[in-house]
Amino acid sequence: MKIISFYSNEKQLIKKAIANNRDAQRTIYDKYAPKMLSVCRQYIRDVHFAEDVMVCSFVKVFKNLSAFEHRGSFEGWIRRIMVRESISYLRKQQFVVFDDEVVDKKERVVFEESMIDGEYVQELIDSLPEGYKVVFVLYAVEGYKHQEIAKMLKISEGTSKSQLFKARKMLQENLKLRGITRKMTR
Repeated sequence: MKIISFYSNEKQLIKKAIANNRDAQRTIYDKYAPKMLSVCRQYIRDVHFAEDVMVCSFVKVFKNLSAFEHRGSFEGWIRRIMVRESISYLRKQQFVVFDDEVVDKKERVVFEESMIDGEYVQELIDSLPEGYKVVFVLYAVEGYKHQEIAKMLKISEGTSKSQLFKARKMLQENLKLRGITRKMTR
């Protein structure tokens, strides 16, 4: 028996989802939900709230599906919605507070691959104050530039840089307290 892929053509799948085809929408959700929950979880500590944000974000994805222009990655488009909705959730909960102190020093921590696992890294990131955490994840994980972060969070570019510096410093201190060695490059 040959297994036939359901909606293997992404454009066709999106077109059917726009036409409110529930099977197509379910296929999109099933394909991307695990990754997108992980994205939301990077910003939101409690997995239940992260899941709520993800589900609400998918509602937004399906409402705005016709706005996707097939110019970039569909997954990337969905991911940006997840990031924005996660940040909105944190703002509404008044979890995000930013320090305005600007720091010009640049530090980078390089870890050997086998030193720490993903769950441990997530715990370390979760231990950061929300303002530090959001900027750190946007910059280090999502790859946004400080100018983009500043615009997204409605803060200055200097504040974004400062939050990232402080997040890195706090992560380094937490790692040092836990006895994990690292190589520093400047």
